[in-house]
Amino acid sequence: MPKVKLDLAERSYDIIIENNSIKNIAKYLKELNIGKKIFIISDDNVADIYLNDIEKSLKNSSYDILPIILKPGEHLKSFVNLTKLCNKILSYEPDRNSTIIALGGGVIGDLSGFTASIIMRGINFIQIPTSLLAQVDSSVGGKTGINTNYGKNLIGSFYQPKLVIIDPLTVNSLSKREFNSGYAEIVKYALIDDPKFFSYLEKNKEKIKKLEPKTLSKIIEICCLAKARIVAADERENQQRALLNLGHSFAHSLEKETGYSNLLKHGEAVAIGLVLAMKFSENMGFLKADEIKKLEEHFKYFGITTNMLNIQLEWHAENLINNMYKDKKNINGNLTLILMNGIGKAFISRNVNHDKISNFIYNQLK
Repeated sequence: MPKVKLDLAERSYDIIIENNSIKNIAKYLKELNIGKKIFIISDDNVADIYLNDIEKSLKNSSYDILPIILKPGEHLKSFVNLTKLCNKILSYEPDRNSTIIALGGGVIGDLSGFTASIIMRGINFIQIPTSLLAQVDSSVGGKTGINTNYGKNLIGSFYQPKLVIIDPLTVNSLSKREFNSGYAEIVKYALIDDPKFFSYLEKNKEKIKKLEPKTLSKIIEICCLAKARIVAADERENQQRALLNLGHSFAHSLEKETGYSNLLKHGEAVAIGLVLAMKFSENMGFLKADEIKKLEEHFKYFGITTNMLNIQLEWHAENLINNMYKDKKNINGNLTLILMNGIGKAFISRNVNHDKISNFIYNQLK
């Protein structure tokens, strides 16, 4: 059973990666010092598939299981829904040893984690990510948050879980679109600092597309190891953790313009954002066009679009540019981007020239 340790001193925790682990939750909870009251936060889609397995696993224990099932969608990450969720939990009279389990994808994990961080100034939190995107990215590292009218994840906290339990077999329940959304985040890790990983993805893309279990488990483990290493060195994104946002300044801007709707999923925006980051890097003289082609061809194999013009929306350059200036990485109003010297060679670029990024965005819409 692969186990990744995220080393953060007294806040360290394990990331369990094991097939069918979702049916054996009680085994893992016994090893934690948590109270008897457990809130399982999920959405309709995920709860219909997995909640019964978790309740069966815990039925012979003395835990008091309290499921809270929400309607799925990015809209959940709002002040309104945060307030409703907090009030619901408080109505059950939790104490500081109570636990919130996030059962679902990134939206459920972000909302549940933020809720856990502010209920009674912090209660226990466990991640059980069921989407590929959440398994390789959002469930690890302690970022939590909600969206606002001003941008994505601008309200939130760094709050580490007690444990992350990943069952790679949950990937089989995902639609092709959901799988591809998560796969974009996997490719991101290769582009940051691991060209060998990109070669591995290229070599095994047929197995990946067929959801071959051993290959998927290995990929998930590699991504978790990469994120654990970066987060352990820079938990609160003061320096190198910003590299994990490769492509995300572009992606979040695109998402905002779609109103965080189903028109463009987060991972789809990330795929476009990764290519835009490479194209802007080429524009700045940092890499060659053939590197971009490698990435575009790789995504094309999986049917992942990398052209924002393929999204049925009338884009407005000024809006996209303004959105990028509201990104959390920016300092003193100056734009910070993660750019690349090549595949596996990402770097942080601060004080990006306004005219250059503006001209670049306008040219992408022609």
